[in-house]
Amino acid sequence: MKYQLLTLSLLLSMSGYVRAEDDLSADPSVSVEDSGAYRSRKFVSLTLGIEHDEKLPPIPEGVEFKGDFRRIVTASFAKDLNVIRFAPKAEGFATLTIHDKKNGKIVAEYRIDVKKSKLDKVVREMRALLGDIEGINIKIVNNKVVVDGQILLPKDLARIYNVVQQFGDQASSLVTLSPLAQKKIAEFITRDINNPEIEVRAVNDKIILQGWANSDDEKVRAEIIAKTYLPDIVIEAAEEKGVIKKRKPANDGVINLIQVKEAAPKPPSKMIQLVVHYVELNKNYSKAFKFQFTPELGDNSQLTVTGGGSTPGGIVSSITGTVSNLLPKLNWAKQHGHARVLESTSLIVEDGKKGEIKQVTNQPYAVIGKDNVQGTAFAEVGIVSTITPMLLGEKSGSVHMDLSFKVTSMVGRSGGAPITSSNEMNSSVIVRDRQSAAVGGLIRNTATTDYNKMPDNVKNPIISLYASKDFSKDQSQFVVFVTPVVKTSASAGAEQIKKKFRLRD
Repeated sequence: MKYQLLTLSLLLSMSGYVRAEDDLSADPSVSVEDSGAYRSRKFVSLTLGIEHDEKLPPIPEGVEFKGDFRRIVTASFAKDLNVIRFAPKAEGFATLTIHDKKNGKIVAEYRIDVKKSKLDKVVREMRALLGDIEGINIKIVNNKVVVDGQILLPKDLARIYNVVQQFGDQASSLVTLSPLAQKKIAEFITRDINNPEIEVRAVNDKIILQGWANSDDEKVRAEIIAKTYLPDIVIEAAEEKGVIKKRKPANDGVINLIQVKEAAPKPPSKMIQLVVHYVELNKNYSKAFKFQFTPELGDNSQLTVTGGGSTPGGIVSSITGTVSNLLPKLNWAKQHGHARVLESTSLIVEDGKKGEIKQVTNQPYAVIGKDNVQGTAFAEVGIVSTITPMLLGEKSGSVHMDLSFKVTSMVGRSGGAPITSSNEMNSSVIVRDRQSAAVGGLIRNTATTDYNKMPDNVKNPIISLYASKDFSKDQSQFVVFVTPVVKTSASAGAEQIKKKFRLRD
């Protein structure tokens, strides 16, 4: 602010308008009009050592300042702000008049009274301690130093209070928190909440939150942020002495009127096609060797006696017998067998739901029931698969699967009833979309060997040369391959099936 030094001193406190012809001793609260010309008259009280700024009333462009004010005050005029600053320099009483140069009429009049006060030192000390706080004014009123104004920070209010207490009855404070502080705090809260649908307002030292939140968590978060920014509570003197009683602020000064939007309907779950391949490989090998030389004597001997003739003695005898299996026997056998069973199946399952594939055959067999009544029972033979797929995320291409497989096969019969073999497997895996994984396998090895077992039909061997060896080995392996394919709907992929089977809509 630029001031023009006028060597005048006045303290403005406008009270009315009077005509230029009226006596200056008239009541200052009286306002009169004469031919459209006005005269403003003010009484100003100043204290030595304390400057004061006054706002001038509307005055014409061309004016001049007259009076004996120069002996007690100096004055600086800021034309752009229409403000005059007074700096008292001596005790006394003087007058300042402002004249219109065009017609010479008085447009404003000020009566200045400058006094010396013992509180000047107190004012200077308080200004030295509180001069860096914006928005306050320190002046002498009714023989007391008064600190007045509005500030932004509660901590500055506490500082002012502590300084005023140092001077006892000589000083008092009328400082309050500015409404601009609450408005600024509301702006900070709005910025941190960062939701254009939530409005933050400061009303009567309270923060009101209103608008729409997307969830209950967002509503609670907005209230927590607002409470974080709330300033400390300031207890005014009138409240402390019981002159006034303030209502207890609702919810610690934050009134939460935010409403929560209704949740949007969830998008339809994705469908997952499960392609399952069952591969079973059987391999058997058998080898048999047998060498047999076991000649047997058949007891069919007889005695023959003849008499007479020319032979001396007259008696002839003969013994006969039969030898069987006289030739050695050699047997050699070797056999290989391979078998591969491949089954494939496919089904579509909703994300997170269980899908089951059951491929079984009922093998009937006769049973004897109650009261010896003959009936029929069934043995299930086949494959039962249970798969529960679940996408790991909305945008994830990985599928978590809980798997359960049961394979039952028929291996023989006993007493007419089938003998079955069951293999079960349970597992959990994570597979990428359209990628296959071998989720389990069962390998079974069976080997048997027989040595030198004499046949039951050999009796009374003369010589026993027998060697045999029977060796057999069976191997089986069962593996399951699973391939998940994520679909947007159950109808996805139907075109490929229609094309394969030449189906039309």
